[in-house]
Parts: sequence; structure tokens; C-alpha cells
Amino acid sequence: MKLGIVGLPNVGKSTLFNAITKAGAEIANYPFCTIEPNIGTVAVPDERLGKLAQMYSPQKVTPATVEFVDIAGLVKGAGKGEGLGNKFLSHIREVDAIIHVVRCFEDANIVHVDGSIGPARDIETINFELMFSDLEMLEKRIDKTRKMMKSGDKKFQIELDLYERIKTGLEAGTLVRAMTFSPEELAIVDQLFLLTSKPVMYAANVSEDDLQATGSNPFINELMQIADKEGSEVLLICAKIEEEIAQLQEDERAAFLEELGLKESGLNRLIKSSYKLLGLISFLTAGQPEVRAWTIVKGTKAPQAAGKIHSDIERGFIRAEIVSYDDLMKCGSYAIAREKGLVRSEGKEYIMQDGDVTLFRFNV
Repeated sequence: MKLGIVGLPNVGKSTLFNAITKAGAEIANYPFCTIEPNIGTVAVPDERLGKLAQMYSPQKVTPATVEFVDIAGLVKGAGKGEGLGNKFLSHIREVDAIIHVVRCFEDANIVHVDGSIGPARDIETINFELMFSDLEMLEKRIDKTRKMMKSGDKKFQIELDLYERIKTGLEAGTLVRAMTFSPEELAIVDQLFLLTSKPVMYAANVSEDDLQATGSNPFINELMQIADKEGSEVLLICAKIEEEIAQLQEDERAAFLEELGLKESGLNRLIKSSYKLLGLISFLTAGQPEVRAWTIVKGTKAPQAAGKIHSDIERGFIRAEIVSYDDLMKCGSYAIAREKGLVRSEGKEYIMQDGDVTLFRFNV
């Protein structure tokens, strides 16, 4: 899972990204690693791994991971290459979803690029730049497709009609994710990697006081209204606090969160909400060599889930031996779960469920 963090300058985006990168070692044995200067990989919080580790005493515990891509603060004209717009917009084309950081706090010491706080205006500015970049991409694709039509292949006419329809929609101010496509059209759209086709979650960067009381902040209310119209989620985060949490040792973090009246960090909530946004779940494998979480799309069948581990396992798939995590914990051991008939043998049509503790049988 790869998430792109976008926002205007001085909205707290970089503070949040710094907190994310420093929190990379939060789950044991998975240190933060920098793939590029603006990309950080962190472990997906999953309490089940710790419980399975206690049961199996593995040599290694490997959580699922998520990549955060820090897109430099976008400014007006980014879509035309202002600042480093084109460079950073190109990075976001390959992300699965966008975390749009919106400033919802007042601070006289932190200047807003437009002189005042305005979530609706800020969102419109970012969306305009993303749409402009998409239009530029579409125009190039349309020109290329028109040339390809000389071959006489009818598929290019279908593609051209679709591209022009999307272009018309964008010019009218409609984001691609708000447009309606048939399954066949959607397969074509997915290959375009358009910025405005990405699902979006809003991270409202608020003050510490507003983390618990949302009703009195007009900026949060303004953002909530926009998100409701789009069907998007709003997550309240105080980037400053997240940075403080990231500096603490693991045992100190829990005490600090309790003092603030929070059950978990904003980063953990962000990752979990991202899973929901993208329709992702995790299945688990457990044994003495390794306890591991694997990320799959909800609705994935057993053989394709096996392919996440290795293509040979998918190719030679025979069956999956599965016990739900909850059943395994209640029984206290895999052997007892098997005795009670809770370990199931599932075939090629089985749809994987979140928390399935799985052993794949295969032959190649």
C-alpha cells in the first residue's frame, strides 16, 4: 500500500511526514527505511502479530507495510511546473490513495500562503492543480491514440471516446473519482494513473485542544461538509503531537496518549483508515520461522492470496488450511483448534477473510 501526502505549504504536512518516518520502528524488528528522500516505509499496526509471536516464538515477526510518499507543498501553478510541481506530481501517480492534509488551526507564527485559514479554498487549490496535471496527461494520450487509430483497430476509437469524455468532465471541474464508468472503462482508466482518480482521505491538522472537541472549530466543520458531499473520511490529527509521540519510547507513548485521552496515535488511525479506504485486509501466516501479515484486497480468493507469498504457491495451489485468529486465541494453540474442528480445509473458491491464520498446501 502506497499513500501520497499532499497539501499546501505550511499546513503541517512535513511535520506529519517527519512524525511518520520517526515512528517507523514502532513495531518490533521493522526499522524505518528511506527508499528515496521523500518516501518512507512504516509497519502497519497489528496487535495480532504480537499475540501470535507469544504463541509460536518465531525467529522473525514481519508486519505488513505501507509507504508514505511526501509530496512537496503544492502551490498554484504546480500543474504547470511551478516550484517543483511536475517532479512531485509524477511521484503521486503511482500511489494507491491520497492523504490530503488540510490546516484547521490558527497560529500567528505560521504564515498561510493565502494569508488566512480556509479549508474549502485550500482543497480547491490542490484539486485544480491535480486536474490541470491530469488534463495535460490526457491531451498527450488523446494525441497518441488518434495516431494509433490509423491501424484500423476499433479499440482505439473506444479509448479515444473515453479519454475525451474524461477531459470534458475535468474541464467542467469534475474529479475523475466522481465520474461513472463501466467495468471495462474502469480498467482503461486505471492504466492512466490519473491523480484525481485516486481515493482521498482528509487529515485535518488541528490544535491539541481540538482533538477532543470538534464542534467549536469552524474550519473542521467546513472540511466535514466538503468531505460529506464527496463521501470522503476526515481524520483529526495534531501533527505537532504526532511528532512528539514519535520521539518517545514505546512504553512512554502509551502513557502520553492516555494523558491526552487518546486510545491510539493518529498515525495508527491513519493507516487503519487507509486500509478501509482501499478495501484491504490482512491474512496471517504463523510458525517458528516467521509470523507475518500479508496485505490483500477484500474479496481475494485463496490461490491469489497464496500468490502474494510466492507465485509457485499460487500455481501449485491444492488447498488452504485456515483457522480464524479469534478461534486460535480462544483455543490457545493450533493443535487444540484442530482437535475442536476449527481448522478448515478451503479450496480454490474460498474468499479470504481478515485475520485468517493460513497454511497453504501446494505442489509444483
